[in-house]
Amino acid sequence: MKITTFAAIYIGSYEVSLKVFEISPNRKIRPVDYVRSRLELGRDAYRKGVIGYELVEELCLILKEFYSIMDGYKVDAYKAYAGNVMRVAGNALFILDQIRLRTKIEVSVISNSEQRFMGYKSLAATSEFEKMIQKGTVVVDVGGGSMQITLFQKGRAVTTQHIELGIMQIWEKLAKIRNMVSHYEMQIQELIDKELEIFKRIYLQKKEIEYVIVMGDYIGEMVKGFSKKEDDGTIETERFLKLLKKWHKKSPEEINRELNLANEQDPLVLPSVVLYKRLTEEMGARYIWVPGVNITDGIVCDYAERNHMIRFSHDFEKDILAASRNLAERYQSYSSHTEAVLSMSTTIFDAMKKVHGMGKRERLLLQVASILHDCGRYMSLVNQSECSYHIIMASEIIGMSHLEREIVATIAKHDALSMQPYDSVIGKMNRESYMVVSKLTAILKIANAMDRSHKQKFKNIKAVLKGRELIITVEAEESIVLEKGLFSTYADSFEEVFSIMPKIREKRVFQ
Repeated sequence: MKITTFAAIYIGSYEVSLKVFEISPNRKIRPVDYVRSRLELGRDAYRKGVIGYELVEELCLILKEFYSIMDGYKVDAYKAYAGNVMRVAGNALFILDQIRLRTKIEVSVISNSEQRFMGYKSLAATSEFEKMIQKGTVVVDVGGGSMQITLFQKGRAVTTQHIELGIMQIWEKLAKIRNMVSHYEMQIQELIDKELEIFKRIYLQKKEIEYVIVMGDYIGEMVKGFSKKEDDGTIETERFLKLLKKWHKKSPEEINRELNLANEQDPLVLPSVVLYKRLTEEMGARYIWVPGVNITDGIVCDYAERNHMIRFSHDFEKDILAASRNLAERYQSYSSHTEAVLSMSTTIFDAMKKVHGMGKRERLLLQVASILHDCGRYMSLVNQSECSYHIIMASEIIGMSHLEREIVATIAKHDALSMQPYDSVIGKMNRESYMVVSKLTAILKIANAMDRSHKQKFKNIKAVLKGRELIITVEAEESIVLEKGLFSTYADSFEEVFSIMPKIREKRVFQ
């Protein structure tokens, strides 16, 4: 196998970057070149809601240069992504069209979930990560427009929360008062503290945190001065905080000089110092680790995994299921009924493999939908399905894309309702996604009906296809009249989707 040369491009709030990698046959990824160009697109996007033509012109010139660099390396493939700055810009579609026409580079705007998951993959590719998350660990991914905080315990993701508070967002939110106060850093801290206090109160109570893993701009320069690190590359939090507290009282120019930044007038360094200081203090961890990876490293890891060039030892699917269970527990909907529906729905899915044409990923989406289908009851017993939809859509589940979350939310919504015709949802999802929703909803409905009493009457459930019928064999110790009645109600819609009629075959167990 030959070495693959790959380029990752990322358009951020105040920087456009290109990183060239070599992916070798022995599953190693090696960085070859890294080019960064300062361009503060976020100044327009966050303040005006659109990006002005002068910045678009400069962006195209930078990307033209990137195209020439890629051509010089004769890259085999590339991926170009834009994050939050393009998600909030009202003229993003026109900008992307101009980029395509003028630079030959196709840029995709990724959702927050996709962006953070790529960063998470770059962490999972390191040797230290798996060991650290066995203990209480918080991963903080700081960008220009927002940040993501993910809590790990016993090797699994517990929760992930997106906070609209990035380095440039902080700067722009306080633009009107910067010159009106003498201690501007105190206003930055007040803005940050409001968000962190809520996260800490809800998610960190009574939790021991050993490590804080930080990804973000400026943090790499901040930890360069630490020559005495622990064996695993971590730094004692107290030592790091001493340095941050010293910078906290200095001007941006003084901090820039100490960090040896190219731009001594960079105003974003002060919000960075205050943000990292408060994050470190509030997480209460013993150690901080800065792995030195960023979104471009995540892009190459994502590409290499999708093309079977690397394999992760970390199981991301288990993270998704663990985070889903924690979300259900938060809304007091995780129960023995949930476990029963989860077991029955996957049994039916596996028996129908030859008919439904879906794979491992769709099976995972069904599992998540089974876990979360009842979460809306916490808010309303009448509008439970609608509330379930909104809870799922408002919740970040790291490892799932925005579209996948919408698929799960729609399944939960229609579990208690009739499925809408394709014409009524055509603007929300494509035909392929609609088919996945329809199939998984049909399966979840009959699985849910089989435990409608929430008493788990069925034991030793088996499902097998026989001709045009799905025979579900169950053992029961008591009357299942209610379950049979509701099952027959949903059997017709199941047949409409799969052209297969599900039937329950009961084995009575007498004690």
